[in-house]
Amino acid sequence: MRIAIVHKDRCHSRKCGQECIAYCPRVRTGDETIQIGEHGHAEISEELCVGCGICIKKCPFAALDIIQLPEELDSPVHRYGPNAFVLYGLPQPVAGKVTGVLGPNGIGKSTAVKILSGQLKPNLSIFGREVSWEEILKFYAGTELLDYLRQVAKKMIRASMKPQYIDYIPKVFQGAVSDLLRANDERKQLGYFVKELGLDTILDKDLAALSGGELQRVALAVALSKKADFYFLDEVTPFLDVYQRMVAARLIRELAKSHPVVLVEHDIAILDMVAETVHIAYGKPAAFGIITRPKGVRIGVNQYLEGFVAEENVRIRDYPVVFETRSHASDVDRDILMEIPEIIKSFPGFTLKVAGGEVRRGEVLGIVGANGIGKSTFAKLLAGVETADGGKMSDTVTVSYKPQYVTAAVSDTVEFLLRQATKRFDSSYYQHEILEPLGLLPLLQSEVNHLSGGELQRVAIALCLSRDADLYILDEPSAHLDVEQRLVTTKVIKRAAEDKEAGIMVIDHDMYTIDMISERLLVFDGVPSTHGVAAGPFEMQEGMNRFLRLLGITFRRDKTGRPRINKPESYLDRRQKAAGEYYYYNFDAAALSAAAKEEE
Repeated sequence: MRIAIVHKDRCHSRKCGQECIAYCPRVRTGDETIQIGEHGHAEISEELCVGCGICIKKCPFAALDIIQLPEELDSPVHRYGPNAFVLYGLPQPVAGKVTGVLGPNGIGKSTAVKILSGQLKPNLSIFGREVSWEEILKFYAGTELLDYLRQVAKKMIRASMKPQYIDYIPKVFQGAVSDLLRANDERKQLGYFVKELGLDTILDKDLAALSGGELQRVALAVALSKKADFYFLDEVTPFLDVYQRMVAARLIRELAKSHPVVLVEHDIAILDMVAETVHIAYGKPAAFGIITRPKGVRIGVNQYLEGFVAEENVRIRDYPVVFETRSHASDVDRDILMEIPEIIKSFPGFTLKVAGGEVRRGEVLGIVGANGIGKSTFAKLLAGVETADGGKMSDTVTVSYKPQYVTAAVSDTVEFLLRQATKRFDSSYYQHEILEPLGLLPLLQSEVNHLSGGELQRVAIALCLSRDADLYILDEPSAHLDVEQRLVTTKVIKRAAEDKEAGIMVIDHDMYTIDMISERLLVFDGVPSTHGVAAGPFEMQEGMNRFLRLLGITFRRDKTGRPRINKPESYLDRRQKAAGEYYYYNFDAAALSAAAKEEE
């Protein structure tokens, strides 16, 4: 089976020579295999296309995909139209369990959630007429989803959803946080959620004035407060610190005891803690997506990272995700780039103190700590955005800074924006080390203000690394990136540090990102929104041990080398805490075997 995809946001027929038509062999023989539609986009006949792939190579904007699918994929669940994205498979909500969905952005996870929640009626890839529920239920006859979809068809399912992009919430609901929460307090547990999620200090704030982390917690509280049959949570961790992620994980587990929960999440550490089963989503982003049958969470996550789904005998990626241990051993002598002075910065009700330290050339320095404890303020002080009350900042070190919250306020194209930042845009190095790995080549002609959250984040990372500087500071670069994009981004950042012989600071709450990218660690402690103290930099073992002790969680590596958070009060968790080793304690085989049995 062959499908043809036209990415309408990249198809600019007025800016090109319409090479797709000019070079198509079938068009040259007189067939109308490719035409320009009334909206100015290419339209490809899948019946006439022979799959030669010439149009893909000739298109200057990478707007076309011709994909040969396996023969068994002859039953699509939904397709958005001719030459548009197509989805195969749906996740299965299970009573009393958290069902995870793990896969890259643009692969159909949100589409699946919309179908299961009744917001989107699946069309089985049939166009020109409305598909009846009788046809849909016949399609699912004999499957575990049949009974569930029967209830959806009868509108008997009431679903509570937390959307992926929370910045839309203030656009559809104006007013104070308390107004929104009270309007959705159907389970009469508002006081509990406000306390657990730390919302009591922002109840009188206007929704439009909230930070990303505050808005994320409000969105989660609203979703959990509704009385529903099923709960669908789409990315609960962006902009939340590790403490808040642990609270969110606990609240989700509590909810799952009485209601089915489907969780779409890119933070593998949290997904690993919360979910009992996982569906792997794979395919080609914005072209087609396949959602597998459920797997045990440990097996599913490991298969996804390995890039091979054993039951389906499908390789979903050309390379495995490998967690290196190199960065956790200080075996490289590096020159000192700059000394961090002792800094004091005070705001009304908040004070930040930095003890000092040094940044080395060619290293990536991880920065961890709770939200509201001064990490972003520290970054702004180094970048010159804020001025310190005490302590003299270096005036010889140039800084390139990516802020925590990235906005798209310009209508320039991505290419124009990046060309303004670097003179090396056309160089082989820039193409292969920045644009290609960050997946920006197809986006170069897109306007910045039309990008999604994940696309905008990748552009912001590229923009930061494109400038000539001695020190690069990236504040939460993992937000809205999927697992594979996070992996690639860590490699891009590490290579940039080494190639430029610059210092790079990364502030992030994703423990996997920090674990993969950091050589040393700066740890922030204190009381959020009251005072913060920066300690370090420490070597990774000491820094992570200090940080994880504050969190009360322990990390281990499983047999594949993957970092995993131990289940609270599990056998391994208790053993590590008793030994005082919260970070990568070396267990013997018997202990790991006992832990595996406990998980099962």
